[in-house]
Amino acid sequence: MEQIAFKMRLNPGQASLYKSRHDALWPELDKLLGEAGVRDYSIFLDPETHTLFAVLRRRSDHKMDDLPKHEVMKRWWKYMGDIMATNPDGSPVVVALEPMFHLE
Repeated sequence: MEQIAFKMRLNPGQASLYKSRHDALWPELDKLLGEAGVRDYSIFLDPETHTLFAVLRRRSDHKMDDLPKHEVMKRWWKYMGDIMATNPDGSPVVVALEPMFHLE
């Protein structure tokens, strides 16, 4: 398993809505992420900067690069687009983070 981390930006005042939408994650999105090889996915919020920090594990043969092609992924992005920074295609603005330390 490979571990990756990235950050995104939440619009101010949207923390409760962001959390509630993720607490009710669509079953079809959960299934799609699992089929793409995503495991142990967590997202944290820095409330001072509105920065979302995500970390996940994925199989070495993951298919995360194919996620943007799926209709359920596009619908989720549209659903979330009103509360966070997005790209012109509706996907969240994601900045990859470099691993600096890990203790297991």
